[in-house]
Amino acid sequence: MRVLIAPDKFAGTLTAVEAAAAIEEGWRRRDPDAEVLVAPMADGGPGFIDVLEAVVDGTLLSVTVRGPLGHEVPATVLLAGETAYVETAQACGLHLVEPKERRPEDASTYGVGQLIAAAVDAGAKRIVLGLGGSGTNDAGAGLLAALGATATGGDLAAGAAGLAGLSEVDLEPARSRAAGIEFVAASDVENPMLGLRGATNIFGTQKGITDDRKPEVDGWLTRFAELAGRKTADAKGAGAAGGLGYALLLLGAERVSGIDLVADLTGLRDKAGRVDLVLSGEGAFDFQSRDGKVIAGVAKVANDAMRPCVVLAGKVLIGSREMRTMGVESAYSLVDAVGEERAFADPHGSLAAVAERVARTWAR
Repeated sequence: MRVLIAPDKFAGTLTAVEAAAAIEEGWRRRDPDAEVLVAPMADGGPGFIDVLEAVVDGTLLSVTVRGPLGHEVPATVLLAGETAYVETAQACGLHLVEPKERRPEDASTYGVGQLIAAAVDAGAKRIVLGLGGSGTNDAGAGLLAALGATATGGDLAAGAAGLAGLSEVDLEPARSRAAGIEFVAASDVENPMLGLRGATNIFGTQKGITDDRKPEVDGWLTRFAELAGRKTADAKGAGAAGGLGYALLLLGAERVSGIDLVADLTGLRDKAGRVDLVLSGEGAFDFQSRDGKVIAGVAKVANDAMRPCVVLAGKVLIGSREMRTMGVESAYSLVDAVGEERAFADPHGSLAAVAERVARTWAR
């Protein structure tokens, strides 16, 4: 039996690399002679660097940058020749702020700009940024401020609230700092930055922006866009990571699919063609899994290779009809199999146990 294991992270419990190891351990209990290929996955959000470090021949540069609310946080840049890989969530991720302390209108992407500056200073000529899991909604103004952009009537480094009174924005210092650098924004979010489908209205709730505040916050971003480049705000992906995509597009970034980029770097397509079964997984297999997320991407690759795809997840919140529409043959829930308490107390052991159960059905 030849098996490809290609999970996403199980948010809050296991990284994608750890999840892949647990699945392999469980599978081998039932099928010790299996040929197992491993390709941990990410879509650009948290875990992006962790996954790429395993497949890219490079070195990690450790830096300290501003977190979303100004406190210092550790981060890394993966350097591979003249290419640098940056996980923006390390500097502006929602996970960096405790729920009771979240102030999304004040959260800034300044630390992401510091990561870019560190990559440039290290000699990078091409910077690939994974976007996702952000706790910010500042249109990337903080990033631009860290690279030298200035403003009158507001503070680009003070989150969305800092954009409220803007009367003038000068991006030229930031563009000069980034001159000659090729930027790649890896994200599967295609939303524009403004309006009903924009960053604030679609993704603001999960960051803590209440419905009654959304019109004013979207208005702040609109004002910034009117001064910095209104047309770019309507581009696909400008709304990614609370508008971080917009700032990168202003710097000339190319937007690519995060899952496709990781699939290319991990050799996912080649591996899928060499196995009998593809296993993927994530913390919650739900309707959001359809929209450019890891499982949807892995299932597509498996289907293109005419291989069945099976999902292991902390929770399965999607029906069989929807699964098959995505190209997933079957899904198994840790919570259903071992109970919620054990699933969270021992995620590695629980995932291994479910993988062993899957092998009983699928191994031949």
